[in-house]
Amino acid sequence: MSNDGASGVRVIVVMGVTGAGKTTVGHALADALGWSFYDADELHSPENKAKMHRGEGLTDADRAPWLATLGALVARVIANGEHAVLACSALKQSYRDVLVPKDAPPDAVRFVFLDVPSKVLRERLAMRGNHFATANLLPSQFATLEVPSDALRVDGTRPVPEIVQTVRQAFGI
Repeated sequence: MSNDGASGVRVIVVMGVTGAGKTTVGHALADALGWSFYDADELHSPENKAKMHRGEGLTDADRAPWLATLGALVARVIANGEHAVLACSALKQSYRDVLVPKDAPPDAVRFVFLDVPSKVLRERLAMRGNHFATANLLPSQFATLEVPSDALRVDGTRPVPEIVQTVRQAFGI
């Protein structure tokens, strides 16, 4: 299997609620493919990070500038003929739509949904230190989540190397 994007995939968005393992899986996938890695959390405004740290869910208005920045990043990667993995919650279909440039070739942007049970998420978040997204956000994250019908749905409790292999096989990369 080639990792040069011969399948047409330019950007893989690893998505899910807080604690699903987006960053961990995203890093591992990017490393395995030799692609760039971007963590959407790093691009949140200080105001958004502070709000989430207080356990307050973000509104669509809070997310709009952040999503626009992420959409521009994805468009730039595609326009430059590059490849990238983006770890991003992408909870609603409307958010995912912003991440796919209107002029993108078919299958240039693919989504991987890390599906993790709430109990496991709570355990993971209890062990995570110094991250602005805490277990207090889980209810608002699940309330916002629109489970994607067009994403590769992966059991996010599986070992990371297995998840990476599943994604590579599914997308032919």
